[in-house]
Amino acid sequence: MSIFKSCFVAVALSSSLLLSAVAQAHPKLLSSTPAEGESGPAPAKIELHFSENLVTQFSGTKLVMTEMPGMSHSPMPMKASVAGSSDPKTMILTPAAPLTAGTYKVEWRAVSSDTHPITGSFTFKVK
Repeated sequence: MSIFKSCFVAVALSSSLLLSAVAQAHPKLLSSTPAEGESGPAPAKIELHFSENLVTQFSGTKLVMTEMPGMSHSPMPMKASVAGSSDPKTMILTPAAPLTAGTYKVEWRAVSSDTHPITGSFTFKVK
């Protein structure tokens, strides 16, 4: 019986180590261009760099204008295209038209090999 008990303990420990490794495989946003809270000229494209390779067909972004100087308004979705990059950890968002002065929010959804979606957002300002 002690052999079975030892095998059971070994399998249980191995399984928990494997599960914790999978749980840590969620993609995290490492950086973006423009960066969170950055203020500057309108970017031609917005790059998001993640910690894991992305499954592009399940990952994506949305660009929303949240403030415009001198005018209050509800958040306005902006037309933009999303594409992968030659770097499988990078997502590129390209606005359909040049961004005007205001505050923008990028909402993202990233899915890596573990297929668990992770979401987040960041804001930047265009002067």
